Amino acid sequence: MANSPVLSVKPLGFPWETVDPFLFCAYHDDAYPQGNAAMAPQASLAGRDIGQDFSRKDGWSMYHGETVPGFPGHPHRGFETVTVVRKGLIDHSDSLGATARFGQGDAQWLTAGGGVVHSEMFPLLDQDKPNPLELFQIWLNLPAKNKMVPPHFTMFWSQDIPRLSTKDEAGRTTEVATVAGRLEGAGAPLPPPPDSWAAQPEADVAIWTIRMDAGARWTLPTAKGEGTRRTLYFFKGATATVAGQPVHGPVAIEVRADTPIDLVNGEVEGEFLLLQGKPIGEPVAQYGPFVMNTQAEIMQAMQDYRRTQFGGWPWKDSAPVPQGVTPLCYKDSHEVQDGSQFPVRGAAAIALVDQFPGLRADRGRGTRAAAGSIPRGWRDGRRAVRDHRRHCVVAADAHAQRGPLRSDPQGGSHNELARVLRAARRGVHAAGLQGGARNRRG
Repeated sequence: MANSPVLSVKPLGFPWETVDPFLFCAYHDDAYPQGNAAMAPQASLAGRDIGQDFSRKDGWSMYHGETVPGFPGHPHRGFETVTVVRKGLIDHSDSLGATARFGQGDAQWLTAGGGVVHSEMFPLLDQDKPNPLELFQIWLNLPAKNKMVPPHFTMFWSQDIPRLSTKDEAGRTTEVATVAGRLEGAGAPLPPPPDSWAAQPEADVAIWTIRMDAGARWTLPTAKGEGTRRTLYFFKGATATVAGQPVHGPVAIEVRADTPIDLVNGEVEGEFLLLQGKPIGEPVAQYGPFVMNTQAEIMQAMQDYRRTQFGGWPWKDSAPVPQGVTPLCYKDSHEVQDGSQFPVRGAAAIALVDQFPGLRADRGRGTRAAAGSIPRGWRDGRRAVRDHRRHCVVAADAHAQRGPLRSDPQGGSHNELARVLRAARRGVHAAGLQGGARNRRG
């Protein structure tokens, strides 16, 4: 259509094609069955190419996982991953010593920079019902000047992600969640990592999910920057009208960023992912998990990884499902169970008592809590540690680990105690999660 703000419409494959500054988007929608005690599928794995299973047999894949589905330890350099989990859970572990269980609307932003190794496993916690998983993993490039910055790990908890809910004249609802970028009416955006392209004011990066009721109407506002490119991924729903042009999903629709775009959803609920940003405009050389500017830099990345393993892998296996702690769980009233114990002693116990004055350290017995002594959440720009079946505060065993001093993503170095506290402040399950040792990868 002449002069249409719709520039192109392409069918969605796997992964989804993106434009600069993005590299690609992987969309996972797996209908995992009930889990077992090892948080693995309670189903036969016969007929799957274990270690390389992208079959979607029975509606799900094991990917590179052998027991628990997911992606065991693998390296990255030169870009960022933004992982938005809409359903289910991810167990993240990395070579920085960070580990987190997140999902159900949470997002994780990882700047690989000069090099990081991480694993992303999909624990199937529910043993009495299916464990659906739905997520986007978006690869965002770094400019040349930031490709070798120290790695950085950030969690965006679901409750903190700005959202807009609006109704059209017919009372039909559109809901927008803004992982990155400012949207009027949604509240202030969360700050991206400091070395991200998204942290540059002129970059105009936005990552939004848009859910529209059947028949809903909403106008996507004009982008803020000059030279911004914008793509709408219509991944759920049947039909929609974009700037007056009918589209049939699932498709990627590149639109002009300098004009408002009228969206009209079809007869069933529809969803879009918006990716936008000003192009970095630099050469891209990619080999698997390494994204640099030249082939020589790719060769150097491979040599560096072989030589250093990007700091080494501090976990017991390549696909850790966190285990080995005693959780302190809230009752329905959100009060702490009296007498619950942490398996933390020494300096770590003192530090935890400092974090939570209601705790007391018992010599030789770990750290003990009195009823009601820990609030439902504590704030340091993060939500309290939690899983998604019970609210728990979890402390790591400070004696369980784990090699020499490692580089801190915020600069300097840290020991095991610092890792425990840093993990706690981020809402991280610092050495394990619900279920204890029986949930370890088998």
